[in-house]
Formats: sequence, C-alpha cells, structure tokens
Amino acid sequence: MIEFATIARPYAKAMFELAEEKEQTESWSEGLQQLAWLVQQQQVVAYINRVDVEADDKANELIHLLGKMQAAKSSEFRNFIHMVAAEKRLAVLPNIFELYKEFVLVKNNTKQATIYTAYAVASEGQRAKIISDLEQHFHVRLQATFITEPNLIGGLKIVVGDQVLDLSVQGKLQKLYATMTN
Repeated sequence: MIEFATIARPYAKAMFELAEEKEQTESWSEGLQQLAWLVQQQQVVAYINRVDVEADDKANELIHLLGKMQAAKSSEFRNFIHMVAAEKRLAVLPNIFELYKEFVLVKNNTKQATIYTAYAVASEGQRAKIISDLEQHFHVRLQATFITEPNLIGGLKIVVGDQVLDLSVQGKLQKLYATMTN
C-alpha cells in the first residue's frame, strides 16, 4: 500500500510536530494506536464506509469509541480525527500511526527491531540481555518485538530496518548448503 504511505506521511508528520509542541507524543501515540486498531474492526469499517453518514458523525463516533483515553481529551487530537474524516482518509489511520511511531523513534534515537527466536524467551532478564547486546552491536537504542519462529531450529534472527543479522541454526545450515552446492 505504497499510496497509503504517501497519503499518510503529511498527516503523521503534522501530528507528530503538534504532539511535540504540546508535549503529548506518548498519549497521542496511544490514541493513534487505538484509532488504527478501531478502523480495522469489521463493524467500524462498515460504519465508516457508509455514504449516508456525515464525516462529523463518523469522527464523533470514533472519539466516543476512544472513551476516556488521554488523547481523546485533547481538542487538537479530536480536530485531527474530524479533519481526517472530512478528507475521507479514515482508512489510512493505521498507516498514519505507523509513520507517527517512526517519527517518535527517530526523535528518541531509537530503531524498531524484530527479534525472531526458535523458542519463547521466558524471562525479562534474558530479553533485556539480548536487547542490550544488540544495542551494542547496532550502536543504537532498540525497541524490540520478540516473535517465536520454530523453523529457526535455534538461535536468533534480528531485523533492524533494512539490516538482517541471522544467527539462527537454520541460517547457518542454509549457508552450509549453499557453500557445498556451489
């Protein structure tokens, strides 16, 4: 959905800059995450796709669904929802959230990392050690997501941006196979 990313970027950037100015980056991030989740729910999708419902009504319903979240209390955040609804861009909210998250990570000099493990990493101490070691390797702070991938057999596979560090048994077996067949 490249076109959605292109549409979402100016909204995410404006939202991030305003959130920084208002010192609300974290609460607005939570609000955007909730909005992104909401607009992917089947009943909400059906509602926002209805042509007989005004954009303001759609925005008000989303604000109502956010409930008592801190972000929903902000008039700027509510205005953002109304503007996105008026521009018929509610379906782009998940992309806006993803780009907003990237702006927050860049501001904090942090990168998103996906760590694939063959087995679930049980303790927080193990997770912290893995993240610490990887931060030293990549020379940047990491916000990590752990995903269990049994096909790895053992070890780790780490994806940070466009960099991949494959320390898995499966990766080593594939390299060995490639060496032997070439």
